[in-house]
Amino acid sequence: MATKVNLIMDQAATFSSSFTVLDILGNSIDFSTYTASSQMRKTYMSVNSYSFSVVANSTGGITLSMTAANTSSLTPGRYVYDLIIEDTSNTITRVVEGIATVLPSVTR
Repeated sequence: MATKVNLIMDQAATFSSSFTVLDILGNSIDFSTYTASSQMRKTYMSVNSYSFSVVANSTGGITLSMTAANTSSLTPGRYVYDLIIEDTSNTITRVVEGIATVLPSVTR
């Protein structure tokens, strides 16, 4: 089961959020041999998606980020997102999921 992490993003601003994923024994997970990807959508069934840049490391650390240019194109509101990893044997696991809330920008 995926870890729940909710995100708050400012529209038209650079976004970055870092967290650590642990196994059920509380040990960090070595992500150095995995490929990671993450997307958010307005709803689970939405066709349009917005991708995060993902950096994962050997101590369970994951950073999701999005440029200011990319967050500018987001409509303020609530989105769903997840992060999946794929190992060298092509096994895919969802490790993080949650709600991403985009707050509107005033300055343009």
